[in-house]
Amino acid sequence: MLPPAQQRLEDFRQQDRVQAGSLIISVFGDAVLPRGSRIWLGSLIELLEPLGLNERLVRTSVFRLVKEEWLRTEPSGRRTDYLLTPSGQRRFEEASRHIYASSAPLWDRRWRLIVTVGELGPKEREGLRRALFWQGFGVLGGDCFVHPSADLTAAFDALHAEGLSGILGRLKPLLAADAQFGTAANDVDMVNGAWNLDHLAGVYAGFVERYQPVLDQLRTDANNEIDDQSAFLLRILLIHDYRRLLLRDPELPDVLLPSDWPGQKARLLCKELYRRLLAPSERHLDAHFQLASGQTPPASRLIHERFREDDPLAELA
Repeated sequence: MLPPAQQRLEDFRQQDRVQAGSLIISVFGDAVLPRGSRIWLGSLIELLEPLGLNERLVRTSVFRLVKEEWLRTEPSGRRTDYLLTPSGQRRFEEASRHIYASSAPLWDRRWRLIVTVGELGPKEREGLRRALFWQGFGVLGGDCFVHPSADLTAAFDALHAEGLSGILGRLKPLLAADAQFGTAANDVDMVNGAWNLDHLAGVYAGFVERYQPVLDQLRTDANNEIDDQSAFLLRILLIHDYRRLLLRDPELPDVLLPSDWPGQKARLLCKELYRRLLAPSERHLDAHFQLASGQTPPASRLIHERFREDDPLAELA
């Protein structure tokens, strides 16, 4: 039987279908952005090959991300670097404030609303619903999308990046104090109508079930021994899974959540496991991360501030 860390990697490799583009986005946000937001394509291929992503799949996925304006190219001799576009970098930086936070954001008791004020065709409406779902918005009726803390400007920027700029003129952003919805009980009713919290709780529980054995393995190993490559691969999968989970999570305030909400446990788990994987994974990047010029840029010191608090690593109950 494989140790939990190796089992997690093997489970990923055995998937029938891998969404390589989404995984590459996670790699850029977590590992490439702190090293100057660019990487040689050959280096990216080498880093991802141990996860079972072959060269053709990586190339095809990267070309698609260029077409979708996440990335751009910059030749250097006979090689090519891939860089985050300015809009791609802004989207990553906005996401990073949520992904690497040590705790959930405080609620200012105002709801963010996006209301449709013009007619939308069925395809437009479904595209809007899907795009806002991945930003954590819930739906009230069919014409109002709600979120407790989203940056509405960033939300509209993301809709533009998703190719929905043609409908932005038919959307109206609003701020509403929670009192405008009535009592706290009415807020809870609204939350239950706008989001499927049971499903989201199940996704969080699945995340904990997947990564708790890995954390337990690292905790019980007195020397914290895991090879550098495995640490990097696990770090990428951890952040990839957590990023996709947070994208659909509105990060509701505690007062509006069930008392046994698993989101905080997942956050603490991700925080501790990431901190334990950080040093060996950075050694792997120092050895294998290259630009088209052959240089290896150092990581920004800010990477060591991720999930950082004044207290030592939080132990889970």
